[in-house]
Amino acid sequence: MNYNLSTIPSKEIMPGLHGKLVHSENMSMAFWDVEKGAEVPEHAHMNEQIMHVMEGEFQFTLDGDTQIYYPGDIVVIAPHLKHSGIALTPCKLLDVFSPTREEYR
Repeated sequence: MNYNLSTIPSKEIMPGLHGKLVHSENMSMAFWDVEKGAEVPEHAHMNEQIMHVMEGEFQFTLDGDTQIYYPGDIVVIAPHLKHSGIALTPCKLLDVFSPTREEYR
């Protein structure tokens, strides 16, 4: 299956968090446009996740440790670890999940 990011419809998964989502049998990719001030409440999931900050400044708390991440920063999030975030500026983030995030289909 082939895609072009410009043709994938955007879904507002949470207030201010707009995602273009691609799924395979075992993985999901989420290309996020995040509005300044948008918050991702603390949560955990069974999926392993890798987050890449492509643009902007994103404050992210992982397992109680809060840091600010900048373009080029990558965070590996183990399954079941609590995490949350807030966009300090408008951001573009890329998340990769394994296995597939079924609730994002």
